[in-house]
Amino acid sequence: MSGHNNSLISFENVSRFYGEVLGINNVTLSIPPGITSLVGPNGSGKTTLMNMVCGLIRPTQGRISVLGVSPQHPEKLCRLVGYCAQFDAFPKGLTGYQFIYSFLMMFGFLPAECDRRTREALGLVGLMDAANRHVAAYSKGMRQRVKLAQAIAHDPRVIILDEPLNGLDPLARAEAIALFRQWGDKGCHVVVSSHILHEVDRISDQVILLSQGYVVAEGQIHSVRSEVKEQPMQILVRCDRPALLASRLFAQDHVVEAKIVADSKGLLLRTRDADSFYLLLNRVILDSGLEVESVAPADDDVNSVYQYLIGAEGAAQ
Repeated sequence: MSGHNNSLISFENVSRFYGEVLGINNVTLSIPPGITSLVGPNGSGKTTLMNMVCGLIRPTQGRISVLGVSPQHPEKLCRLVGYCAQFDAFPKGLTGYQFIYSFLMMFGFLPAECDRRTREALGLVGLMDAANRHVAAYSKGMRQRVKLAQAIAHDPRVIILDEPLNGLDPLARAEAIALFRQWGDKGCHVVVSSHILHEVDRISDQVILLSQGYVVAEGQIHSVRSEVKEQPMQILVRCDRPALLASRLFAQDHVVEAKIVADSKGLLLRTRDADSFYLLLNRVILDSGLEVESVAPADDDVNSVYQYLIGAEGAAQ
């Protein structure tokens, strides 16, 4: 990696250790504009990676560039980055309005601008009616939303969201996801970690798969799934004679499992070589006249990749 790209968040051979405990190890990656989701179990390094982007912790080794700015320059970085942390940490006695307003004052905005931005941010997350209530009296979902409001009140270009959907009811989650999409569409870098994986899958432009401090794979979910090569791919074939297809498949070394689905109108199989399977399917159709309604990966999503990661780690422990 030569130089720093002003349109990317870049990690170059970055490691972070907490004493003898590994946070992340030898990470090199580039995060483009749009929505990037960090996927991995607890302890995989997601929060460590986010905290380093925000300048809250520094790498033990390696270099980080956030749109051309080094986290070693906190004055520049804090104007560039908004952070919604996973855990609550509110000053005592503040209302929601005061929480946002006091944050904006640190940027040197004039009082009228602080007021405008505070009201706009609270309105975006649906908290204007609760603006003058103390944050301590907010529900979990409201506290999560006021943190989101603070993260974006100064109009950052990089928005870091650590488990931002925690505590939100379905309507608030849908509204938050719409905001993430809006920010991503206007060219912001939105970095999200979440365990609500079907929603992550829906909104992500790309994913970064983390395991035990290492980046296992990165890219769009389809390419990430293909990188998990040691895990057989599941494919669902809807057809008129699944038993015939199963009998032809069992002779193939790359097929790990095949079972007829409950309505007897399809076959769910696991294969180590999807390309060979598709070639075989074409031959079966030509030879036997098999009528195929649809062929689709049954696990080409974040949730399945995440489950593969959990299973692989569990087997290794």
